Amino acid sequence: MMLRADITTKDPMPYFEEHHVEIREMVRRYATEQVAPRARELDETKEFPHETVKELKEMGLLGIPFPEEWGGAGLDYLAYIVVVEELARACGTTAITLAAHTSLGTNPIYAFGTDRQKEKYLRKLATGEWLGSFALTEPGAGSDAGASATTAVKDGDEWVVTGTKVYCTNGTHAGSVIFTARTNPDVKGPGGVTAFVAERSWDGIQLGTLEDKLGLRASDTRELVFDGLRVPDENRLGEEGSGFKKFMQTLDSGRISIGAMAVGLAQGALDVALPYAAERKQFGQSIGEFGAVQERLADMSVAVHTARLAVYHAAALKDRGHDVNYAASMAKLYASEAAMETIDSAIQILGGNGYSREYPVERMLRDCKLCEIGEGTSEIQRMVIARSMLRSLSD
Repeated sequence: MMLRADITTKDPMPYFEEHHVEIREMVRRYATEQVAPRARELDETKEFPHETVKELKEMGLLGIPFPEEWGGAGLDYLAYIVVVEELARACGTTAITLAAHTSLGTNPIYAFGTDRQKEKYLRKLATGEWLGSFALTEPGAGSDAGASATTAVKDGDEWVVTGTKVYCTNGTHAGSVIFTARTNPDVKGPGGVTAFVAERSWDGIQLGTLEDKLGLRASDTRELVFDGLRVPDENRLGEEGSGFKKFMQTLDSGRISIGAMAVGLAQGALDVALPYAAERKQFGQSIGEFGAVQERLADMSVAVHTARLAVYHAAALKDRGHDVNYAASMAKLYASEAAMETIDSAIQILGGNGYSREYPVERMLRDCKLCEIGEGTSEIQRMVIARSMLRSLSD
């Protein structure tokens, strides 16, 4: 059972233009009618949502922020963020599949790729012909992403890549994989790391462990093993040694989409908790009439609204060409932690029903935990924010 109250503010958002309202309404209808009814089954079966991805492709949602000349929809990053939020309200798995494809698996080619790379790969990704994947994390390099042990050795006009990447979203079903490898063993840390794009079907990329996760259980999270993978030098993204910096810039954008996903999950939980509080009777009245429940509902609404504004603000800054390192980390940190608290409150309001799989809030809590970890943990976000503040003193 899933109660739903469409209580997102109907007042115009300060960053919205007409196309933002239109895409929100279109995706909201689709998510409510098609995505939400499948969400529980996806969570239980852990089967990748092929049919949903096909529908996203047909709706033009797999290339939202990329120019029409490369097969995209030609919209802005805020429109993309709105889509992630609306999908997450219904199904976290669907939202992360689209988000990882767009901000991580496709955006680096648009941002840093050559025209040849864009023609060869961006067009396929933006039209949805291919899904994209992003491979940064390794068994020994998580938050310390600069400690990459995957190596790429130059051999003529090719690079021979050896190593293992973990937690690669869409890794099984991707057409292309963007990854980092150490190209200069004499340079320790981030400076010796270079970025590449490879086709998933190439010899030398082997599928490793498929992760069995707490949440987002139908999202494809795969270990990729590079064993003698030969990548043409023309598939290098940017200059040698610039890969770590480029991936950190990519994560800045990705953090905004993770924040949007957190907002959507939190809004979905509030959509369930509010009508439940109005309908559930205890001690001769609805539980929504009790002060303790009203306090929770009010705090939930404030948290969701504030998180949404932080995320939209970061997206609007990106659309205006600003450095979003600081704003993206703040939005991601606040939205993910506020969402966890909001969903926990929804479970508390539902009581035993909230703990039951009959209602979606327990799934939302499991799905949302990734938002405090992916694209940099909360601890990393606090470090980024604090360092940005300290740097500003010398600017």
